[in-house]
Amino acid sequence: MGIYPPSLGNLIDQFSKLPGIGKKSAERLALHVLRSPRELAESLAQGLVEVKEKIRFCSICFNLTDNDPCPICTDERRANGVLCVVEGPGDQLAIEKSGAFSGRYHILQGVLSPLDGIGAEDLRIAELMSRIRKENVREVILAINPTVEGEATVSYITDLLNEKGLNVTRMALGIPLGGDLKYMDSMTIKRSIDNRSSCAS
Repeated sequence: MGIYPPSLGNLIDQFSKLPGIGKKSAERLALHVLRSPRELAESLAQGLVEVKEKIRFCSICFNLTDNDPCPICTDERRANGVLCVVEGPGDQLAIEKSGAFSGRYHILQGVLSPLDGIGAEDLRIAELMSRIRKENVREVILAINPTVEGEATVSYITDLLNEKGLNVTRMALGIPLGGDLKYMDSMTIKRSIDNRSSCAS
């Protein structure tokens, strides 16, 4: 028999399934919800359901959005011919928060990782190439995390884009090797965007 009533024990179990939440943190969260007004629990429950019901991928850039296409893709002021390619939505959000970039994005939804069975066909690379053909893209910034898999992805995409005669640049590596964009501070991201370098071979 558990030390908590079944309903509270279940809530603790649910919180502990979240990444980065251990048993102690799950207990604190559950007890906080229990002590808080009913409105908090109702708002939390509603927020969880809304996220599952409303959030989808933008059909153009593959970012998370409530509306398809997303606000960035429909903002004509951002159609400036510069496309920033990132691994995932967290990276896009980090760059957007830095205020250093005013163009549009393309989210790959991952990186090449043959050991995990992730090839080019599993990423949004074909859609990237299609966008470049359709849109007036003159520069592609590869803002991909400098991991082993990220480097392989940059090399693969660079080879494809160089064949198109595009200006392909890369964020300056003020971001440490093995670093993750979504955990970088805004100033580091801004400097990396401002000091991007050419990917021409």
